Amino acid sequence: IIKEKEAEIHKVQQQLHQLAIEIHQNRLKVIPSLSAQLEQILQQLGMPNAQFQIVLNLLETFSSNGKDEITWLFSANKGSNLGELKKVASGGEMSRIMLAIKSVLSKYTKLPTIIFDEIDTGISGEVANKMAEIMQQMAANMQVITITHLPQIAAKGAHQFKVFKMDELDITKTQIRKLSKEERIEELAEMLGGKSISASAIEHAKQLLS
Repeated sequence: IIKEKEAEIHKVQQQLHQLAIEIHQNRLKVIPSLSAQLEQILQQLGMPNAQFQIVLNLLETFSSNGKDEITWLFSANKGSNLGELKKVASGGEMSRIMLAIKSVLSKYTKLPTIIFDEIDTGISGEVANKMAEIMQQMAANMQVITITHLPQIAAKGAHQFKVFKMDELDITKTQIRKLSKEERIEELAEMLGGKSISASAIEHAKQLLS
C-alpha cells in the first residue's frame, strides 16, 4: 500500500511540476508588458524615470501558485542602480507603485470592489490629481472605495462620506454619513484650510468639485 501511495504521489508531483513550468513560462511572457504598463502609469504620477525589473527564480519546492520566487527590482531615478523594491522605494513612491500595480491588475481581475486605505501617503499636489484620475478610470469596471485625507482625491469621488467619532456617555462611537453637495464643499474646504474655513478655501473646493 505504501509503495502504491508513493507511486501516486510521484505521479501527482510530475503533473504539478508540469503545471508549474507552464505558469513560469506564462509569467516570463507577460513580465515585459507588465513592466511597461507600470512604468507608463508611474510617468503620469510624477516618476518619469521609474524602471522595473521583475526577476523569476524557479525553485525546487512548490508554493500555492507555482514554483516561482518573484523579486521586484526598482529604480526611481536616472543613473540609479536597480534595488529590491521594498528596500529602495520611499513611502510616497510605494503609494504610487501600489496604485499602478492595482490599476494594471484591475484590467485582468474582475473584482467587484477594491478598497484603498490611505494609498495617497506622502502624496500631494498634481500627483494627487493624477492618482484620483487613475482611481476614476478603475471605477468604470468596479466599485472603488478610497479612504483619504486629500481634497484632490475626495473631490473626484462620485459620492463622499464623512467618518467621524462621537462621545455618547462613556463610549466613543464611530459614525459615517453621506455628504450632500453643499456639505462636500464645506468638508473639502476644511480639508484644504483647516477648521477656520476661508472664502478662498470655499472657492477652491468648488473648483475641485467642478
